[in-house]
Amino acid sequence: MMKKKLLSADKYPPRCSYCQRGRLSPDGESVLCEKKGIVGKDGSCRAYKYDVMKRKPARQAPVETHNPEDFEI
Repeated sequence: MMKKKLLSADKYPPRCSYCQRGRLSPDGESVLCEKKGIVGKDGSCRAYKYDVMKRKPARQAPVETHNPEDFEI
């Protein structure tokens, strides 16, 4: 049986901007939903379906460089 909930639902709460049924409007301030019409980016409804490809991952921290002197005894 497949799980219906996202494994880390606390980390990624339902938002219209991540929904399969929503498209970002040209102005970027709202979402055009197939079910509800024009809604805010932070809204959600019962028809919410998570789309993995719409979420942009957080930027990773830059890798620190080490000097060879750090490894000398």
